[in-house]
Amino acid sequence: MALKKILILFSGEGNNMLHIITNLHKKEFGSSRIEVVAAITNKKEAEGIEKLRPYSIVCHLIENSAYSSREEFDRALVERIGYYKPDLVVLAGFMRILTPVFTQNIKAINLHPSILPHFKGSKAIEQSYADKSKPAGISVHWVSDELDGGDVISQQELHRIEAESFDSFKNRIHLLEYELLSKTIVDLLQ
Repeated sequence: MALKKILILFSGEGNNMLHIITNLHKKEFGSSRIEVVAAITNKKEAEGIEKLRPYSIVCHLIENSAYSSREEFDRALVERIGYYKPDLVVLAGFMRILTPVFTQNIKAINLHPSILPHFKGSKAIEQSYADKSKPAGISVHWVSDELDGGDVISQQELHRIEAESFDSFKNRIHLLEYELLSKTIVDLLQ
């Protein structure tokens, strides 16, 4: 049985991270066993830190505000990730624009709440909700030097509901995220 190690980067609530842990951590898929070896956050107030405690998964705090440049912060990230030698790094709500210091040294995927290439950046859900002319949904893509511009690995569209509230739309986007991200991780590691 091959052990496949993943490391998760997050900045906030950690809901996608928690879903990965509950669905994949220490579970077998085909001839592989997946383990979340660590998590890293850049925010000391990130709610996801508390969500990790019951699972005894190490969480490192590397605050971007402690570094004088994006590149310096990314070097610290790369060094810490390198310690664990993960098979895959997963950005699950990690709210940082990464530099080539990171993107050229780390094999990572990112979850994005739109059908890329539409609505890149941090306001994707709001923009997708407002623009009914484009498909809504989610994407998992390789992290590259371009913000939300790496090759798309998987996508899933969200059926639009007439006169749906923003909160309902956002909740349905998150439910799709939970499913597609875990499935994509398993597919990539098998």
